[in-house]
Amino acid sequence: MLSLLLFAGPFFLALGLTMPLVRFEKLYFFEETPSLLQIIVTLWQDANFTLATLVALFSAVFPIAKMLTVAYEATVGSLETKRQNSRIARLIPLLSKWSMMDVMLVALVIVAAKTSGVADAFTQPGLWFYALSALVVTLTHYLVQRRSAAVRHTIASGD
Repeated sequence: MLSLLLFAGPFFLALGLTMPLVRFEKLYFFEETPSLLQIIVTLWQDANFTLATLVALFSAVFPIAKMLTVAYEATVGSLETKRQNSRIARLIPLLSKWSMMDVMLVALVIVAAKTSGVADAFTQPGLWFYALSALVVTLTHYLVQRRSAAVRHTIASGD
């Protein structure tokens, strides 16, 4: 199960970053369906460097770092000393706090577009895959922690 989750998380994140995130319909004639990466590139090209950097950090870099950290903890962490392993364990909650920020931001954009009457906005598969990747990584981290606790208990009890 853990191996499948370690594969599914990055796969879902890749889909979430590249597939359309939201569909905006303006005046029933114009439609836009940007992916998260297209949004970042567009912000950068429009000289919104700070916003592009923040969106890239919160929506791509932090989730990727969290996935790598969880994968490290799942594969190598059990072989490391307790002190080194605790550094990894402290990093994951920090990354977790920010990894769903983009889902919230997209939800706010959808609500703002619908309530302002500027455009109709509809979620697209990219948003669902992005959210699913965060959930899969959280579940993976939980299972790794549970496995590590069981190993520590077995070692402590001398079995």
